[in-house]
Amino acid sequence: MQKRDQIVEKLKELSDDSKITCTDARKLAEDLQVEPIEVGKLCDEMKIKIIGCELGCF
Repeated sequence: MQKRDQIVEKLKELSDDSKITCTDARKLAEDLQVEPIEVGKLCDEMKIKIIGCELGCF
C-alpha cells in the first residue's frame, strides 16, 4: 500500500464529522513518516478540517 493510501485510510478512521485535531494530524504524519504538509494536502482534498491548530503546520 502506498503512503498516500495509508494516509487516506487513517484520515477516514481518525476524522470525526469531517474534522481532525492538529495533534492527531501531526501524529499521523509522524507515524507514517511523511511531512505534515502531505497530511494537510490530503485533508484539503478530502474536505477534512484541521481543528485546534497549535503551530500553524497546516
